[in-house]
Amino acid sequence: MAEEQMKVAVLGGGSFGTALASIAADNGGRVRQWLRDPELAEQINREHRNGRYLPDYAINPAVVASTDMAEVLDEAGLVLVAIPSKAFREVVRQARPWLTPDQILVSTTKGIQEEGFKLMSQILEEETGFPHIGVISGPNLASEVAQKQLTATVIASDDPETRTRVQTALGCDYFRVYASNDRHGVELGGALKNIYAITAGMAAALGMGENTRSMLMTRALAEMSRFAVYRGANPMTFLGLAGVGDLIVTCSSALSRNYRVGYALGEGRTLDEAVAALGQVAEGVNTVRLVREKARQEGVYMPLAEGLYQVLFKGVPAKEMARMLMLGEQSSDVEFVLAREDVQRAHRESGGGGANG
Repeated sequence: MAEEQMKVAVLGGGSFGTALASIAADNGGRVRQWLRDPELAEQINREHRNGRYLPDYAINPAVVASTDMAEVLDEAGLVLVAIPSKAFREVVRQARPWLTPDQILVSTTKGIQEEGFKLMSQILEEETGFPHIGVISGPNLASEVAQKQLTATVIASDDPETRTRVQTALGCDYFRVYASNDRHGVELGGALKNIYAITAGMAAALGMGENTRSMLMTRALAEMSRFAVYRGANPMTFLGLAGVGDLIVTCSSALSRNYRVGYALGEGRTLDEAVAALGQVAEGVNTVRLVREKARQEGVYMPLAEGLYQVLFKGVPAKEMARMLMLGEQSSDVEFVLAREDVQRAHRESGGGGANG
């Protein structure tokens, strides 16, 4: 830590926001956490425990929770916004009177706003116009972070000061913070992987094996990077923690909320039943619909997202979706090595042999 104590504000009382608040306090920061629920704020202050989202986690006693936004943001140099995507803009607007241009504003939310297809950092820019904006994303299951399992994340920003301040505030012997300047790619990676975690959960419930899991994850990575590069991201970002790293953990772990929704769907439950059983927000459900629509509008080939959309919203059985995917186009493996269009051209020139099935 720098000699001057860093003042950190965390907006949000969920599992990841709570874990980050405690990490910052472990690092010597003065940490204030904003929550809507006064009873939960009181519990954190009294018991140093978030009984709703991380009941077994001992929060650093230096974390002070409050429902008073002005009190939480007072003199904060770093503001971590850990709010679900549907409420993200509303909370930023609520915080705006107490935000200042010299503060570091960082989103930790992996989601997309439906109106305008906005990422959370874009909302921070629109609502504040401030220069120090970044995103945190990576393979960060909150319960494992809370257990101080060895974990790494990415702070992405065009602004070097933002990257450095976040690394200082949160980097420790069990939570490593790596830097990126591809904010758009890192943020899209965090949002898009939620789609494929649902698919992986369904595959597991259907009894599909390790070959299938490997195929799903690598084709998901191809699909994610294809979409993100179309929207201006760097494809190399997806070889890092916010791409393949986050995809692996969220497609492999029953701790992932999106994986659990997919598993319930694979067991034959309806979407409403799966979400109700989870009891928390699974960002991937909304992201599937938004990304599928955007991909169709812009002509980006995303068969996994399309297939999952059909299962979630059109009642297609998960087994039928898997069969349809296997009958789809056989194209290039890594498009940045061999373009998909080149493979399609070769199929046409050879009379179509091997193009399908």
